[in-house]
Amino acid sequence: MSKAKNVHEITLKVEGNEWEQEIEKAFKKVSQKIKVDGFRPGKAPRAMVEKKYGKEALYMDAVDNIVQERYTKVILDSKLEPVVQPKVDIKSVSEKGVELVFTITTRPEVNIKKYKDLGIKKEEVKVTKKEAEEKVIELQKQYAEIVIKEGKVENGDTAVIDFEGFNDGVAFEGGKGANYPLEIGSHTFIPGFEEQLVGMNKDEEKDINVTFPKDYPSEELKGKEVVFKVKVREIKTKTLPELNEEFFLDLGMEDVKTKDELIEKMKEEIKAEKEYQAENKYVDALLDEIIKNTEVDLPEEFIENEVHRMLHQFEDNIKMQGLTLEQYCEFIKTDIRSIEEQMKPEAIKRVKSRLILEEIAGLEKIEITNEEAEHEAEHMATHYQMTKEELLKAFGGLEMIKYDLQMRKTLELIQGK
Repeated sequence: MSKAKNVHEITLKVEGNEWEQEIEKAFKKVSQKIKVDGFRPGKAPRAMVEKKYGKEALYMDAVDNIVQERYTKVILDSKLEPVVQPKVDIKSVSEKGVELVFTITTRPEVNIKKYKDLGIKKEEVKVTKKEAEEKVIELQKQYAEIVIKEGKVENGDTAVIDFEGFNDGVAFEGGKGANYPLEIGSHTFIPGFEEQLVGMNKDEEKDINVTFPKDYPSEELKGKEVVFKVKVREIKTKTLPELNEEFFLDLGMEDVKTKDELIEKMKEEIKAEKEYQAENKYVDALLDEIIKNTEVDLPEEFIENEVHRMLHQFEDNIKMQGLTLEQYCEFIKTDIRSIEEQMKPEAIKRVKSRLILEEIAGLEKIEITNEEAEHEAEHMATHYQMTKEELLKAFGGLEMIKYDLQMRKTLELIQGK
């Protein structure tokens, strides 16, 4: 695979007397640490130190010293501005000298053919009264009181059951439970189980026949027809709260006094959520279209860095659910390399989008003053209930605030705002 135009290789050779001096420096340093019988530290002849320590190890110490001492100078002398950490590779090393290759990746050239008047329209947002009414019912369900009921099990009820499963007449492991609360319609049990509880009475016993899914994790049970012996201990149902001022206060909506006002409030919330989703969808469509009209030679390091960033974010998210990345991989039968491969297309899109926005900001001369950034930092600190200093530390400093504002203004420009 050919190198991208913005990937530069700089060769550094250290040979002859200069290389010998570097080896001598490495020898003096290691001779202070290594023990040679009959000699005090630092007094053993070089030949004996080399024999015990190894010539190649001494060469590598010399290489490490060269890289530490000349790394910054090589980068500065190149007059290149690296956008990722430059890499150093050893092309060759021997008693005659060493040849090092510094790989410096600079910002790639971004050629955008079109980023205005793209002919993409934002989706129009509509909210019906029915949607708002369904939202109100959802709220009522969240605050519903669960009470014991008389009569038969119905959809939506919670049946408290004892159960035991049998495969060919033999009880199987993990198939037994007592006083288990099962909400009918939650689909948390094997398909067909909950439906057969409907119509049962308290203290009634019944054999329920079901078939385990073919992709069920247990080899013993996948695709098997089994029988569960079930007894209903208790039937509970949800009593929805009345739509009155007490309920509105529980919701923290002091300004709502009637059902109609609550419905209007829900319409506003649904509309705001739909507007947010429509805005994100619109921006994604715009960026996708600009990406189609852009030529950019992406360095592999850019993509790798973005994949690693995404993986760390993903790892943080699953940690909040009490899982390590290794446990997650084991659970879904995959590995980290496969997850990274799945993330790669999104990583490429993110990197291209970022480079495109930076390029447009430069073309349109979109700049952010320190005053604007300071004002934004104060606003954000108030929003997140932090001090300005804490906010800046968490966000990465004022320059990151400026960059974030610049990107937001650039997005507004391509949206025609």
